[in-house]
Formats: sequence, C-alpha cells, structure tokens
Amino acid sequence: MDNLFKAMDVAATGMSAERFKLDLISDNIANVNTTKTKDGTPYLRKMAVITPKDAPEFTLPCGLGDDEPTAPASGVEVAGFQVDASENGLRYVYDPSHPDAIKEGKYKGYIAMPNINIITEMTEMMKATRAFEANSTIIESAKSMAMKALQMGKG
Repeated sequence: MDNLFKAMDVAATGMSAERFKLDLISDNIANVNTTKTKDGTPYLRKMAVITPKDAPEFTLPCGLGDDEPTAPASGVEVAGFQVDASENGLRYVYDPSHPDAIKEGKYKGYIAMPNINIITEMTEMMKATRAFEANSTIIESAKSMAMKALQMGKG
C-alpha cells in the first residue's frame, strides 16, 4: 500500500511541474506582442527548469548483486525558469510610426518583437497538457488499485 501512495506522490510532483510550465507558456502567449517591458526591452520567452527531486548520485545498474543502490522514486521539482535572452530569436518588424520603433542604427524604423513563436508555444502547451493527463491517470490507477485491495480485504 505504501508503494501506491509513493506513486501518487511522484505523480503529484509531475502535475505541479506541468502546471508551472503551463503558467509560463500562457505568459509567453499573452506577451507575444509586448514590445517594451519595464527595462525597455521586448518581452523574452520564459522556459521552465524542472529537475529530479532529491536525485541520488548517478549509478548504472550492472546486475552484479542485490546490494546495488536503488534510486528511490521521489518525483520532480520546479527549479525556476530560464529566460531565453538570445538576440537571434527577436523578430524585427518595420513600422517607423510605432512609439517603440528603434530611432537609429542598423534597425532604424523597426520594432523589436518578442522571441516567441506561437506554434512552438502551442506545441509545448500540448506536451505539458498530455504530461499532466498522464500523471493524473497514474493517480487514478493507484487509487483504483488501492480501492480493489481494500475490497479484497473485506472478504
């Protein structure tokens, strides 16, 4: 029974991580046309950084004995987010009448648009949604197995 609760805990960490990822994706989509932030630059894409929770040292199972260290399943955790600060992804649109248009230099008259590709964001959203659903299915399966075990115990 303890393993079922452990499976639920691991799946719950995955669901939390995917929810965080979906929040960042929705921020990216909402700011796809934000040309100026507080610091005067266009909005830059944010990406979730998700790491294994309590990751043990990396070991390879070699099958030499029963005393091999086993990695306890502990799920994932959100380490934060990373801003894609690459200048290569910025799109430049010519509109000299826009108040945020660049006034001089190579890109005079152009507006620097965020480095967000809406197709990429939608694809990432679908992946995160599917991962969330998979974790939800794990919890439902563990719950179903626990209920069956309780029914078998009744007689």
